[in-house]
Amino acid sequence: MTYPIIKLKPRKLQSIERRHPWIFSGALSGDLQQYEEGQPVHVADERGQIRATGHWGAGSIAVRVLSFDQVEINVEFYTTRLQNALALRKAIGIADNAETNGYRLIHGEGDGLPGLVIDIYKDVAVIQMHSKGMVEDVAMIREALKACYDNALLHIVEKRADHKREQTPKLEVGTPPGTEILENGLKFYVDWLTGQKTGFFIDQRENRALIGKYAPGRKVLNAFCYSGGFSIYALKAGAAEVHSLDSSEKAITLVDAHLKLNDLQESNHTSICADAMVYFNGAQARDARYDLIVLDPPAFAKHRSARHAAVQAYKRLNAKAMEIIEPGGILITFSCSQVVTPELFNHTIAAAAMECGRSVRILRHLHQPEDHPVSIFHPEGEYLKGLVLCVD
Repeated sequence: MTYPIIKLKPRKLQSIERRHPWIFSGALSGDLQQYEEGQPVHVADERGQIRATGHWGAGSIAVRVLSFDQVEINVEFYTTRLQNALALRKAIGIADNAETNGYRLIHGEGDGLPGLVIDIYKDVAVIQMHSKGMVEDVAMIREALKACYDNALLHIVEKRADHKREQTPKLEVGTPPGTEILENGLKFYVDWLTGQKTGFFIDQRENRALIGKYAPGRKVLNAFCYSGGFSIYALKAGAAEVHSLDSSEKAITLVDAHLKLNDLQESNHTSICADAMVYFNGAQARDARYDLIVLDPPAFAKHRSARHAAVQAYKRLNAKAMEIIEPGGILITFSCSQVVTPELFNHTIAAAAMECGRSVRILRHLHQPEDHPVSIFHPEGEYLKGLVLCVD
């Protein structure tokens, strides 16, 4: 199949030579208005040699590169990419794991498929499309999934995402409203119909397990708890008391459901439905004197224009947590804002420590897990960063 050929401007080959999967509109010549968003295109250098194949986009990212060769984007192409991704997950012990049956199969650029996320929840695959090209190709992606899993998937769910909101997912007839999964032997309910993202924050799996090292005997606050993952791990590890805080009543309902699902007593757990900053400024938080706090807020900035405001929000939030934590307490804090780099996040946490006059030591740097790989040519894919801190 022949696709439209778009030429690079002279001396604009650097991004392709560095194998970066985004080609910006400013690097391309000719009339760019003639192409339809989502259609496959070839990208050629100024001599006419085809150097890449990808999806055309209407924004500043003009081409999301799927291959640095001249290829046809078909079912066979997607099947090969999905099979390679599954082989990696099996090799690192995430797929075919008796203790964990929820994992990310495709992580966008990290798996060579910009604009596409696929999460596996037991026997359900959730396809999340972040580009028009992936929306147009979803029928081929579904066929590739069926081939990759030898028709073992009971349901395939499609979720279209844009920068403002998630669209109503497309469901097969008879699809149930959610799935119960195992994560490191613990049970969680995944609401991929109305839940955030694909229904569960798989990217915190390893960090949730890590809390078991610090939780025994401690009084824990899990802020922005969503469905209570960190809370469940902390209670299972022997935390003395756990408070789960979220502004969403639906999230708190999920926390309570997960307590029952994992046969945990409610006597040493409290659910709190409140805005985090309002709670931190109130008497209840000041009197609680926690000795382990988890801060896992939503992305405060999704674009560079909002980065400064996000940094200030992270600083205020972490300073408040440091004010109420007991000396020698553990603060586990995260940012999932891609535009906030690890270095900037570290500086922000340092500023928070100085503001509240606490001595803070970094015990560990945290990241997204192995099923969220980062292409070495696309460092922007490393979006999740976290710190384990000792606050004296």
